[in-house]
Amino acid sequence: MKRVGVAVLIAGCVVALAPIGWHVISSLKTADEILHIPPTLFPHTPTIANYVELFRRRPFLRYAVNSFTIASLASLTCVFAASLASFPLARSSARIRRTVTSSLLVLSFFPPIVFLLPLYEFVRAVRLVNQPWGLILPYAGMNLPLAVWLLTGYFERIPVALDEAGAIDGLTPLQTYMRIIVPISVPAMVSALILVFVFSWNEFMLALTFINSEQAKTITLGVSTLSGALAYDIPYGLLAAGVVASSAPLVLLVLMFQRKIVAGLSQRG
Repeated sequence: MKRVGVAVLIAGCVVALAPIGWHVISSLKTADEILHIPPTLFPHTPTIANYVELFRRRPFLRYAVNSFTIASLASLTCVFAASLASFPLARSSARIRRTVTSSLLVLSFFPPIVFLLPLYEFVRAVRLVNQPWGLILPYAGMNLPLAVWLLTGYFERIPVALDEAGAIDGLTPLQTYMRIIVPISVPAMVSALILVFVFSWNEFMLALTFINSEQAKTITLGVSTLSGALAYDIPYGLLAAGVVASSAPLVLLVLMFQRKIVAGLSQRG
């Protein structure tokens, strides 16, 4: 039984990693080799010409900096607001806590397109079109229900005795939260930060709607513009290089914080 489970796990990893591996291989091929029939599994003459052309054709570093700034600020804003809401919610009655967290979890499954028109009207009204905060605020808001649900479950596991000890020492509820609760909640907060960061980095639809300036584009918008002049002139190698370059920061981020991510998610009550 154990061997079957391991085999299923390995098969799942292969299926998940196969598209990424194919993009990496394609990004190292020439245009002629990519279109060769039958296709070659590995490039005969590996080249980084697609990556050179990627940064030459588009300000890809600018796109990456824009995405990093927006995703970072959206993550910090979302988790800060979620933590302030989650702690008192975790200390409320079980009935209220279950009702609110269940409602938030359901709300988090609504597709972003449902909020597209009202969000655009809001962003336009406050003159944040082509501005980073025009994406930061929507990203933080749309991820808030999931972050509150995740952190509330973690805070439930923290003994109330720590709150009482802080009160005995003369700490206010806010001081207790900042000095006692936050330091021991780092794994859960890191997990929430990473999840919101990944969503914000990969999001495309809102960015396409709210951003039309070349200098303000995110990395997903930059990759989407890597097309040929004609419908049948598709630069597959360039697109593959763009996908790999845009995914690499997320892979590195997850590898760096994988232990904290697992710790935060596994201790969700």
